[in-house]
Amino acid sequence: MAKNTSRRKFLEFGLKAGLVIPFAGTALYGCIPKAKKNDINETSKKLKILILGGTSFLGPHQIAYALERGHSITTFTRGKTKPTVHKALFDKVEQLVGDRNDDLTALENRKWDAVIDNSGRKAEWTKKSASLLKENCGLYLYTSSTGVYYPYIDSDFKESSKVLQKVPDGIDEELLLEYDYGVMKANSEQEAIDQFGLDRTIIVRPTYMCGPADRTDRFIHWPLRLKKGGEIMIPGKKEDPVQYIDVRDAAEWMIRLLEEKKSGTYNAVGPKKAQGIQDFVIKAQKTFDVESSFVQVDDYEFLKANQVYYTIPWIMPSENNVGSALINNQKAIENGLVFRHLTTSIKDIYNWWFSDAVSEERRKKFEANTNSVLAREQAILKKWKERK
Repeated sequence: MAKNTSRRKFLEFGLKAGLVIPFAGTALYGCIPKAKKNDINETSKKLKILILGGTSFLGPHQIAYALERGHSITTFTRGKTKPTVHKALFDKVEQLVGDRNDDLTALENRKWDAVIDNSGRKAEWTKKSASLLKENCGLYLYTSSTGVYYPYIDSDFKESSKVLQKVPDGIDEELLLEYDYGVMKANSEQEAIDQFGLDRTIIVRPTYMCGPADRTDRFIHWPLRLKKGGEIMIPGKKEDPVQYIDVRDAAEWMIRLLEEKKSGTYNAVGPKKAQGIQDFVIKAQKTFDVESSFVQVDDYEFLKANQVYYTIPWIMPSENNVGSALINNQKAIENGLVFRHLTTSIKDIYNWWFSDAVSEERRKKFEANTNSVLAREQAILKKWKERK
């Protein structure tokens, strides 16, 4: 794999922040879960749900949906990360404080119907928490990642596909980040299963999640760029596959899996049907009423020379990433995973970015990053036209 600083920084930040990483205290209408009455089984049991984590990206959306459906929520965190979304709802949440590394005292001698493990960043953490809770909780849902399939050198990754077991010897620092993450997630999955058993464990493997409160800024390129209009660069070949999922679609589906006690392993991946990067950009652009045109920059070597390896959800499909957007989602769809319209996600992300949930400092820092594709796009297009 080609060495490049920008890609390595992306990996480091993405993995540290977590590939599953929250709804603002502002009134973003499109971000609020709107469960219809006929979507809720009025006779179903209202669950007591414990979320390990719950204050970052995924958790607040799970909490909002679960409360909407009548469930009660307890979170277990170190008390350091404050939610930036759905903040008002946390007054209705029992908040326990501890440390998954060495202080699970607050979880002792407590009973819940289900556990959602969003903060399992070490296999040993998953083992400890699952071992402690297995006699007092019915189900254990572990939030994993499609990173367990790395390296992506296959073409149709199903839940039964082989997953990482160990980090190979002799790899460089960049590859180590990717292998380490995949191995950690795969081993954590197994620890959950070992403690709770297959019939009481749910494993959910999300791909890149987007939506309000994403802490990684990995997806904001497209809402900002498409809103601006004009001549827009589409990197890669038009049929290069892309996969992504709105964090709210993943969060709400997880709650429904618990309600229906659907144990098993699932890939949380969208869109519903296969999509190429050109189709993604053209459909996403319809979010905004602006004049736009598109330039397909389809030469990988040119893109590499200009440090364009990804604009999430597009990742250059080469070498270890050739199949990163070829994850099979049929089992998840058959078990209730549904998807918002792409334009809804793009609009809500854009509105969230310019709400009080995102600081002016953060926005300015992103816009001031001269190394970003957003900042360099016009210069890249100029080179492309001169080359052609």
